[in-house]
Amino acid sequence: MPEHVFPGVYVEEILNGLHPIEGVSTSTAGFVGETEKGPTTPTLVTSWREFEQTFGGFIDGPPLNHPHGHLPYAVRGFFDNGGRRAFVARVVAASGATDPATLDDYVGTPTSAPDDRRGLAALATIDEIALLAAPDDVVIPGLRDALIAACERSQRQFAVTSLDQGLAPASDVRLPWDSMFASAYYPWIRVDAPHRPGGSVLVPSTGHVLGIYARVDLERGVHKAPANESVNGLVTGTAGEPPLEFTLSDVEQEPFSTHGINVIRDFRASGRGILVWGARTASSSMDFRFVTARRLLIFIEDSIRRGLEWVAFEPNVERTWSAVRRAVENFLLTVWRDGALQGSKAEEALFVQCDRTTMTQNDLDNGRLTCLIGVAPIRPAEFVIVAISKTTREAN
Repeated sequence: MPEHVFPGVYVEEILNGLHPIEGVSTSTAGFVGETEKGPTTPTLVTSWREFEQTFGGFIDGPPLNHPHGHLPYAVRGFFDNGGRRAFVARVVAASGATDPATLDDYVGTPTSAPDDRRGLAALATIDEIALLAAPDDVVIPGLRDALIAACERSQRQFAVTSLDQGLAPASDVRLPWDSMFASAYYPWIRVDAPHRPGGSVLVPSTGHVLGIYARVDLERGVHKAPANESVNGLVTGTAGEPPLEFTLSDVEQEPFSTHGINVIRDFRASGRGILVWGARTASSSMDFRFVTARRLLIFIEDSIRRGLEWVAFEPNVERTWSAVRRAVENFLLTVWRDGALQGSKAEEALFVQCDRTTMTQNDLDNGRLTCLIGVAPIRPAEFVIVAISKTTREAN
């Protein structure tokens, strides 16, 4: 207590000891690729106009005719579909600024100095990034694997990828990777490109889908599946040039969905527009079959990790354990009330243990505080079944 040296009324603030956990952002994206100009350190842009001012325009048409030109289309598609914040890591070939970059240039080399990192290695150092994309993964062998590996290492970023161009619906398409930290989309989409002959071009849907992820997160929450959502920014009125590389039927979509590939479908004939019709990860695990389950747990884990940083070097005693339990429970109750967890009662949706039952004496002696947390994520209603029972007038 402060020392009072003369009579009077004193007001003192007393901290209640609570350490609330705040949910981390899930809608910020990270893009890596080649651009016309700009810095090679990751730079935040909040609009397509700001991207143009910082990194230039399209590079796949005259006069540059660059072979790796998907990044500008992806960033424009991200903002067209509701994205608001994107970090762009420009890649420059080590052999010279006029040469196409290689896989090593895209991946970058982790160093002891974060400011010196480039490409995927640089984006991995930014905690704010929750979504990751390398739109040129469709043309650079090994880049898609490197992208997914980066997300699996971080355990807090989720990769969105596209399948290669030209895969017909009849193809026996199977994903060559198995990861709960990535999703794949098909087919390519047609977008405006006034600098190219014909005025339009087919591009991978990566950036547009990332924008839909961000839009859904901001409007509904990370627990809402980024599916049954319209894809904006497509060219739909050009005669003889459909907005999708391939238009699939229900029967043609089935093998794609079976193998964890999300399809973009044209439902304009029924007045529903062009929609993302799937929200599955590239994982064979039933626990992380859906994008929502994986991304919700990333959100919960990362929020708790950051929210409990104050615990480091606190006494490993009951008072600290109790504060940890209260902070985690209050956060998870908010997540449950937002509709992200199952259960009509809180005890059906979550539990938090942090006491003598979660730690041994050896843990205490070695300074380990262990908190056991359980949650029950909701799953999307992917299959809506309507049962119709027919009866007769006499029975009524």
